[in-house]
Amino acid sequence: MSISSAVRTRTWLTKVPAITATFWVIKVLSTTIGETFADYLSVNVGLGPLVTDGLMLTVLAIAFVIQFRTAKYTPWIYWSCVVLVSIVGTQITDFFTDTLGVSLYVSTSVFAVVLAIVFTVWYRQEGTLAITSVDTPRREGFYWAAILTTFALGTAAGDLATEALSLGFRNGVLIFGGAILLTFLARRAGASLVLTFWIAYVLTRPLGASLGDLLTQSKDFGGLNLGASATSLLFFAVILVLVTREQVLAARHGVALKGDGPLGGRRGDYAWAGAGIAAVVVLGFGFSSLQSTPASDTATVADQAAPVTGASSGAAAVAPVTRQVHPATALGNLTKFATIGADVQAKVGKNDLTGAKTRVKDLEVAWDDSEAGLKPRDAGKWHQLDGEIDTVLTSLRAGSPSQADCAAATAALIATLNQFDGL
Repeated sequence: MSISSAVRTRTWLTKVPAITATFWVIKVLSTTIGETFADYLSVNVGLGPLVTDGLMLTVLAIAFVIQFRTAKYTPWIYWSCVVLVSIVGTQITDFFTDTLGVSLYVSTSVFAVVLAIVFTVWYRQEGTLAITSVDTPRREGFYWAAILTTFALGTAAGDLATEALSLGFRNGVLIFGGAILLTFLARRAGASLVLTFWIAYVLTRPLGASLGDLLTQSKDFGGLNLGASATSLLFFAVILVLVTREQVLAARHGVALKGDGPLGGRRGDYAWAGAGIAAVVVLGFGFSSLQSTPASDTATVADQAAPVTGASSGAAAVAPVTRQVHPATALGNLTKFATIGADVQAKVGKNDLTGAKTRVKDLEVAWDDSEAGLKPRDAGKWHQLDGEIDTVLTSLRAGSPSQADCAAATAALIATLNQFDGL
């Protein structure tokens, strides 16, 4: 085989994109899409975490089969895998944290060790960790194992910084963005390309999550109140345009030789990446300015009237919740959650468990949407309320729900909301 033929063969087998400005923009935006879509299926659609996890693992497995069966880098297949890996990587960390109760300090350490093991085995087997060397099935397997682990590690480390250390998503954008900038400067100063690439890859996960939270969260929490759906559509549109361009260029010119500039030239790549960032900033802030934050209900949690279950026949009496005097808490005003809780409690008191089950869905969605804003304020109190909301959901969604159980769970939740309300 001639040298030119060998070059063409190895080029044909290149399975990952060139590391360009466009690459990093798509990567960051894919992170937010992945996390938001998983939450949408689990909470808004109502599939729940177990069904969502199983579904996403299945879809990811199918995507990997397609990716591994392709002979060259195919942008739409590759980036579909990245988005799905983002979802599954996030779900793995959430499973450890929320289901198993593993500390974020522990999970971050564990995933860091796992990533180190992947890199060690990869290097011993292949003698290189260079991204440009991903041109055999085994190397591609190591590559995707590392990618999945970086998403899990990035999720855990990001949650640790913004939640356990109470940095919040605004500080998260600045801190993780600054860390990526320092990584870029280190590379320019002569640091290892492989090392700086993987450090940046881990950091883009919490940066993307913090950026998404900044756009989606209510203005009460310091966000732009764009909403999860609008943010996801905006990010997806930008990703679609950039990946389509990559696909067209790859189909037109083939896969670029290793070491060559990006398809379309570096100037074109910077221009498209800059246009993507500009679209997110301009449209994000533009749409945010059109969003009106509804005036907060002046009633507090303790002002809600709550029905109390009566006799076993299902009769109920309505008793006002006495106002408790308590200091403001870090969680702030919880009235909107209490209002929904009071509605659920009223329906339970009338033994309208079907109506209560329908109404409690609004509480689940509202609570999930506010997680990024509330959780960093006081993770302990947030977890307590989260557990009590889960108890209410479980009692109402049981195969044969009991009015007494539903009433007890709802009353406990209302009492805790009253205690934690920041007024």
